[in-house]
Amino acid sequence: MIITFGQILAFFLLVVVVLQLSKRKDKSFTDYAVGGRSFDARFQAMSFLNTWYPGAMFTAFGGLAAASGVISFYVLVYSLLTVVLMYVMAQSVWVWGKHFDLKTQPDLFSLRYNSRHIRTIAAVIGIISGIPWLVLGMQALGGLFQYMSLGKLSFTTAVVLGVALIAVRQIWTVRMGMRGVVISDMVQGIMAYLIGTGVLIGLIAWLVQAQGITLATLSEQMFSLPDFGSEQGPLYVFSLILTGTVGGWCWPYIFVRLFTADSVHSLKKSAALAMPVSLVFGTALLLFGMLASGLPGIAEQSNDVWFLASQQAGGVWLLGLAGVILLAASMGHIDGNIQATGAQIANDLVGNYRTLTHPQLIFIAKFGMVILTALSAWLACMKLPALFSLAVLAYQGIIQLAVPQFLGIFWKRGNATGAIAGMVLGFITAVLLETAFPALIGQAYGLSSGLIGLAVNFVVYVAAAYLLPHSAEEQRRIDGIFEIARSGNRPMS
Repeated sequence: MIITFGQILAFFLLVVVVLQLSKRKDKSFTDYAVGGRSFDARFQAMSFLNTWYPGAMFTAFGGLAAASGVISFYVLVYSLLTVVLMYVMAQSVWVWGKHFDLKTQPDLFSLRYNSRHIRTIAAVIGIISGIPWLVLGMQALGGLFQYMSLGKLSFTTAVVLGVALIAVRQIWTVRMGMRGVVISDMVQGIMAYLIGTGVLIGLIAWLVQAQGITLATLSEQMFSLPDFGSEQGPLYVFSLILTGTVGGWCWPYIFVRLFTADSVHSLKKSAALAMPVSLVFGTALLLFGMLASGLPGIAEQSNDVWFLASQQAGGVWLLGLAGVILLAASMGHIDGNIQATGAQIANDLVGNYRTLTHPQLIFIAKFGMVILTALSAWLACMKLPALFSLAVLAYQGIIQLAVPQFLGIFWKRGNATGAIAGMVLGFITAVLLETAFPALIGQAYGLSSGLIGLAVNFVVYVAAAYLLPHSAEEQRRIDGIFEIARSGNRPMS
């Protein structure tokens, strides 16, 4: 345990030292919420990756690859498509963010649809949907600490220790806001996705050379996908990919990364940098999971494949490094979630209905982050059997932001009435189908409740766009902001 916990402590202290050395006083709420829009492509790329790929990649998705085989590659496909979307969205979102001083995702909704209330609705959906995933992320640290103790700690004690560690880490997130998140993402991202990829490649080589496990030795079942007649339905994989792709930029803590870059060029370049890293890391992780399924005991504990294979291959030293890698990925996701939620509480809930000074906004954001950390830590230490189901439901709900977001960025016709009605009806449809008709996915050929809700959302949005056309004044306003996005400057009057 000295070796395993020693590595965890050393890495944690490294992150803290880097944050302390980079500490600077925020001049405004923009500095606090989006890091002053000051980060280059390298920081942007690593910040996106460290928020996009949580620690659960090594456990849940590594375990999925070990248990189910090639179907796990859907996560790699939609992750790469999400990076493509970042490139496509960069111009409009960053220019509007810079020009109108946007700080959050609901800020963009409010600008595009000229509505105060849509900001509140988008913020509430984002905050509520993010809490189950935040709690799951904290609980995942319990499994990490249990393995780092070589099984000596009970799961409950391990969860408490993991939550305590991440709660201490939030001191710097609360103090430094988005600047601290992005800077720490660089350190954590190097550990999780560069060094982590190296470890994965080493483990793959060990599995092939030392254990004699290759793709040819795996069962045929590892290479099958749902088809007609299957329980999931023929559109199941399509549904997973589409949900992940459109849902990726609906999460507030992912979307805010579009505002932290220092230019459109940096944002687009970060997409080019993130793509190969994501491809190599994701491929290595999923191949590792598939090959590791051939090890004894993995079938019964597939979610623990990362720790079990690491310990078998390299003893406690490699086990400790595996723990550091998972911790690095987990901290980035948790930090980003908490920071974005605090900014939304201040900017889009309280600040939406009261005029507040920059110091007041920063104080409310910090207070919201402290409350969210305490609430999530408390929930993480409880046994919540329905938590994963709530997290799945949250994903079906959060993608309802996709219609007003993506159509709003690229299509001028959409209006506030259609955006609000579509989001609300789509969200209600997804929740009702997921809770009242959980077996519907097979009857719908594999389409998820979220995608069915998204279809309802889309129809309502488009119908309202044609049935309730913009007034001449509103059309001029929309034409103006689209011209700003196109040219990058305020249009000449």
